[in-house]
Amino acid sequence: MAGLPEVTVAGTLTADPELRFTQSGIPVANFTVAANDRKFDQQSGQWVDGDATFLRCTLWRQPAENLAESLRKGNRVLVTGTLRQRSYEVDGQKRTAMELDVTEVGPSLRWATAKVVKATRTTATTGASPAADAWNTTPAATGSGFAEEPPF
Repeated sequence: MAGLPEVTVAGTLTADPELRFTQSGIPVANFTVAANDRKFDQQSGQWVDGDATFLRCTLWRQPAENLAESLRKGNRVLVTGTLRQRSYEVDGQKRTAMELDVTEVGPSLRWATAKVVKATRTTATTGASPAADAWNTTPAATGSGFAEEPPF
């Protein structure tokens, strides 16, 4: 992914995240984030919303499942990922869309609170429980604080 811009967007979920699974069982969540400029109009003394920007987002694997369980339409979110441009045709007209391959997503705490609960996870390749995952175990304590044998 070198060379593609990494961006962070603050916006609002336009709908509940859509969680699907590939044929091989890998979870993927699709969602759209809307962001717009808001400016204060000094003549009217009110805030005025500018044009909205809608950004289609894709999130894979365990974070996709966590997102689907945690956030809903209307939630304010912070989304970080790789920005991609995709071209396609509709009725013979070429169009371009910007999409975000998400690496991190979470609730914005500017106008809300969140309670963090550590998610239980399964290994991506085997579907095994975390107890069977060597990276999820705590090494036995020794004098140095490290296990005698590395886990690999």
